[in-house]
Amino acid sequence: METPGLVHGEAEPFSKALRSLVNNRLYSDVCFVVGQERQEVFAHRCLLACRCNFFQRLLGPEPGPGVPSPVVLSTVPAEAFLAVLEFLYTNSVKLHRHSVLEVLTAAVEYGLEELRELCLGFVVKVLDVELVCEALQVAVTFGLGPLQEHCIAFIEAHSQEALRTRGFLELSAPALLPLLRSDKLCMDEADLILAARSWARVGAVEQIVEAWKCHALRRDAARGASCRRRRGTLPREHHRFLDLPFK
Repeated sequence: METPGLVHGEAEPFSKALRSLVNNRLYSDVCFVVGQERQEVFAHRCLLACRCNFFQRLLGPEPGPGVPSPVVLSTVPAEAFLAVLEFLYTNSVKLHRHSVLEVLTAAVEYGLEELRELCLGFVVKVLDVELVCEALQVAVTFGLGPLQEHCIAFIEAHSQEALRTRGFLELSAPALLPLLRSDKLCMDEADLILAARSWARVGAVEQIVEAWKCHALRRDAARGASCRRRRGTLPREHHRFLDLPFK
């Protein structure tokens, strides 16, 4: 008796056909109002529900009688939401540097692990001084450890440029403190204090004094070691009282 086998047709025509349904009013049965601009986006309930548990819970088992009310999602920008839909419909997505962090945020919030990993890989690939602090904030907010470590290492290597960006000034305190405690920043302590003061004027966040105490010297209690200088700290006369030779 012949055993039936699963065979596949060409994937590209299938993906192209589904991509044509993204934000297409034709046969759509749900309308989203997304972003601060309140843009209407059309979709298909059955496809969203079978691909994503978030939408399955959001949309319910079946629409009620009459024309269903639009589903308002005001926190996700329209461009990012359309990227999410593209992924759900086609299992592929076109990412852009200017919006990838918003897509990543949506992927985390909607529980789309595969899309999250695609976004993380893309962020690492396009990371630069203008993007790195924004990426660090997203990493800290959502507990994305590997991305956080990658961003901190990048900032340590490009400290002067990265700490002059708008993204640095908009960091939260939990995202800022690991940077100021790092002893690998390629930046003199005086310049770092100026950067921290600029951040404080913008953010007016607590614990800045504690962060400043850690910015140039660090104590490693676990190994019983004394304070040590950051890599970027310049020699100064008062350092002779610390008895810490420069290397």
